[in-house]
Amino acid sequence: AVKMRLTRLGDKKNPFYRIVVVDSHVAVDLLGTYNPLTEELNLDTEKAKKWIANGVQPTETVKTLLVRKEVIAPKAGKNA
Repeated sequence: AVKMRLTRLGDKKNPFYRIVVVDSHVAVDLLGTYNPLTEELNLDTEKAKKWIANGVQPTETVKTLLVRKEVIAPKAGKNA
């Protein structure tokens, strides 16, 4: 199954993530980066929308980041 997930990079205690589309553990496309220490999120929203329209399932963490960038709508019925 094709998924949108985070790939960890960076040093020990200094994480840095890439947001990627993977098919059977092989990266297909790089969509952006996320630094949890500075909350910096760089994302190609057009690519992300295209992949979601094609049926790619994001992980829960990536889904949260996509909602933050307003690529997808927040889940209805959830207290924010």
